[in-house]
Amino acid sequence: MRKTEIEQLTCSVARTIGAVGERWTLLLLREFFLGSRRFEVLQAHTGISSRALSDRLQRLQKLGIIIPITYQQRPARHEYRLSDKGLELYPIIVSMTYWGDRWMKAKGEPHPARLVHKDCGHVFKPVLTCGTCGEATGARDVRVKIGPKMKAERINMRNKFFATVSRKKRGDVVT
Repeated sequence: MRKTEIEQLTCSVARTIGAVGERWTLLLLREFFLGSRRFEVLQAHTGISSRALSDRLQRLQKLGIIIPITYQQRPARHEYRLSDKGLELYPIIVSMTYWGDRWMKAKGEPHPARLVHKDCGHVFKPVLTCGTCGEATGARDVRVKIGPKMKAERINMRNKFFATVSRKKRGDVVT
């Protein structure tokens, strides 16, 4: 499935992946949250090529995730700030950081970075809670109610998939 097709699915996860799920985009978001704002600094901290960085910055602007702010007129130079929409991606980056520290770090390796709560000064551990009752929640505590459009789309995709698989097993030509 192509990225443009993923963005069209009736699924918030798929649409979010289509918008920000590419590796360079996620590293750029990390850099924005670490305070990097200028093109050269973003490039230096990620190792991304100038062309790829320019493309990603244009896409993030088009999506309304970052806002360019001119800091020099001639030649025109910009720094980039997260919009309110971009700031709402913070829980994703924090969760990825926590997960990576827990599951991807080599045994005995120190944490690459620590999240520290500004108010209390302690290391921050993200906890997903219910917005209504305040209880901590996990995958086993939440049930998903799939809407009718998403349900129909999933059935259609599954039927197409299995029709293609069964034709391949029979030796039919699949186009």
